[in-house]
Amino acid sequence: MAALDEKTLRDVLDFAVDSAQLAGAFTLGYFQASPPVELKADRTPVTAADRGAEERLRQRIESAFPTHGIVGEELGVKEGSEPARWILDPIDGTFSFICGVPLYAVLIGFEWEGEAVAGVIHLPALGETVYAARGLGCRWNGRPARVSGVRELSEARLVFASSKAAAGYGKGPEFSRLLAAAGNDRGFCDAYGYALVATGRAEIAIDPRMALWDTAALFPVLTEAGGTLTDWKGNATHTAPEAVATNGHLFSPVMATLRG
Repeated sequence: MAALDEKTLRDVLDFAVDSAQLAGAFTLGYFQASPPVELKADRTPVTAADRGAEERLRQRIESAFPTHGIVGEELGVKEGSEPARWILDPIDGTFSFICGVPLYAVLIGFEWEGEAVAGVIHLPALGETVYAARGLGCRWNGRPARVSGVRELSEARLVFASSKAAAGYGKGPEFSRLLAAAGNDRGFCDAYGYALVATGRAEIAIDPRMALWDTAALFPVLTEAGGTLTDWKGNATHTAPEAVATNGHLFSPVMATLRG
């Protein structure tokens, strides 16, 4: 892949969508079937569905793009010889998955020269796919996706994975201020919350702790839908160990509230 023109990027996105949906179909074979759960070194859960889905994604990428790099949550890093890298989270929301909650996702991000330029959020148990690439817009199950037009923080819907996590990572006061300022809040988990913002069903999503495989897919989806994805200080990035998504209209008041 010598260059990343529009046609090539569109082909990459189509491949990523197909791959995410195939991996998602594999995970459904384990969903609500009580698969054995192991704890990794960081004490987070993993199942055969996580590992099997990532294996299938990597095999597909290595066959189609053998010179590309790959980073996956479960199976590590494969260095590439081009400025192209795939970033994989085979099951984002493993805790939801093992509890039989249908809000887990397959995430695929694609970097070119260090920038996140394409991403897919596939929600297998819900039958939803939200995907985007730089300059190509964001789509939700084939139709255009756009953030909401809400412009008042008091009318905003705030979603988050865990109300306890912010305090656990030393950001309790910031989270509490935002929670108090937002009009409504719900504990919708993990990537699902960011998909809600990108499709206009929520205005703000926030996490105090993220990994590269969590955020790489989210960045192009949010930005192409007209929103923002930043760290808690407002820097637009897909590599920070935290995340805040907004519908764009609320970016400034959200950041002001977090700063206090």
